[in-house]
Amino acid sequence: MKRFALTGAAGYIAPRHMKAIKDTGNVLVAALDPFESVGIIDSYFPEAEFFTEPEAFEAYLEEARATEGLDYVSIATPNYLHYPQIRMSLRLGADALCEKPLVLGEDELDRLAALEAETGRRVWTVLQLRVHPALVALREKLAAEGDRKKVVLTYVTGRGKWYLKSWKGDVKKSGGLATNIGVHFFDMLAWLFGDVQQLEVHAREERVVAGHMELERAEVSWFLAIDDRYVPAELRAQGQRTYRSITVDGEEIEFSGGFTDLHTEVYRRTLAGQGFGLEDTRTAIRTTERVRTLEPGGRAPRHPFLERS
Repeated sequence: MKRFALTGAAGYIAPRHMKAIKDTGNVLVAALDPFESVGIIDSYFPEAEFFTEPEAFEAYLEEARATEGLDYVSIATPNYLHYPQIRMSLRLGADALCEKPLVLGEDELDRLAALEAETGRRVWTVLQLRVHPALVALREKLAAEGDRKKVVLTYVTGRGKWYLKSWKGDVKKSGGLATNIGVHFFDMLAWLFGDVQQLEVHAREERVVAGHMELERAEVSWFLAIDDRYVPAELRAQGQRTYRSITVDGEEIEFSGGFTDLHTEVYRRTLAGQGFGLEDTRTAIRTTERVRTLEPGGRAPRHPFLERS
């Protein structure tokens, strides 16, 4: 039985980590969050220690390391806290299992690789789309076909005024829209179609970011937004505030279901030493970093949603 700690225990994604720890037969010994709305812990590990102050949390883990031991720290905090909390985990003698984006910049990946070598511990991340059965099957199908594809990615998730006033709206803390709501899509695209060879940014605003990218085996027109006005009118009339579409050569890729146990599968692979490490994240981290720094422009075709705006 492995001993876990968890940061970001009051967050949206934290229950999936608690469930994964329990489903894999392990134990949560301590959790951290500045907010006290963490009653969900009782459903999984009512005996876990809970802290609202990071200093007290780290002190407890130091003591635990010296007595019963600490194996993993699961990290589910806001993006800008990932890097320092991963460093803390490795310094405590534990592996880190961190939500994406693993970090905000490629230079941080390099520093963490050096820290892995220094401490002998590992950094793992949650790339759950890579274990989604429908996407695994698609990847096998694409490999068999071998030809170059044309992909259109559209993701709109309506967010209220709170979004831009929270840490998510601060580019230095979240990495911007491409990182905060798009990093898993950029990772998925590179996993399916190969490394990024060329990238253009056609729009970069508070609520919309869009562009075009050339991958080894595909050209991709992509559009990400938190403005529900981009949800197609017929769906918006039904009260929907979210719209997701990924087409490959005009054929829609459907993977809406099957998300229930993906975190648990990632945990199983990680515990077996077959999880996703630093280098698995590099292409997506590099891409999102470039999206927030490139000057908008370019000659590639614009996403059709941009033409409507």
